Amino acid sequence: MKLRILPAPFIGLLTALLLTLVPALAQTAGHDKKEWIQLFNGKDLKDWEVKITGYEPGDNFGDTYRVAGGVMKVAYDKYDKFDNKFGNIFFRGKFSHYIVAVEYRFTGDQVPGAPAWALRNSGIMIHSQSAGSMLRDQDFPISIEVQLLGGSGSGSRATANLCTPGTNVEIDGKLITQHCVNSAAKTYHGDQWVRVEVMVLGSSKVKHIVEAQTVLEYEKPLSRFSVKWRAGVLR
Repeated sequence: MKLRILPAPFIGLLTALLLTLVPALAQTAGHDKKEWIQLFNGKDLKDWEVKITGYEPGDNFGDTYRVAGGVMKVAYDKYDKFDNKFGNIFFRGKFSHYIVAVEYRFTGDQVPGAPAWALRNSGIMIHSQSAGSMLRDQDFPISIEVQLLGGSGSGSRATANLCTPGTNVEIDGKLITQHCVNSAAKTYHGDQWVRVEVMVLGSSKVKHIVEAQTVLEYEKPLSRFSVKWRAGVLR
């Protein structure tokens, strides 16, 4: 499976995302040792590929994704307006059974022209198609999204929700076709760092964990476009 980390570039002026440690869960009989892999090196975007709507894979328009102070940032200081330039950054490796841990926070103001729902809104995309397989004008990849949200300053806005661009899952044995399902996480207002972990057990089970508390679980993630994709209809 392709593991994708998505700091979407429509969230804020200086949205920062820090990818911490990822343990690859051993899949060979007799080997249960967890080996931690550092995906983001804190120095550059080596082993990552950017895909922004309207641009070819690898074109990091406006230096949207950058590294500063040891963290990966999504910044819009070179944008005049958002203009539907949804962005994604993909790790080049592939995983099937793993735990990915991310620490994130939102700072700054919303980029002009961004939709209201995108305020302090990013995500970790798992079971995702690759950057190279996306259409030039495609906004989001077919994937499972662990939605990362920040509070607006008042009211409830849980983080680590489930969203399903082009996919479905099952919860308690029931097929879920709605686009997003809220988690049991609390709202994190302001510019604080929040730690989110996602446990992925292949195509069987996924668990969202926020600050060491399980907030959502589901099973059997499945692409709604798997047949067409394999037939080469989506290119």
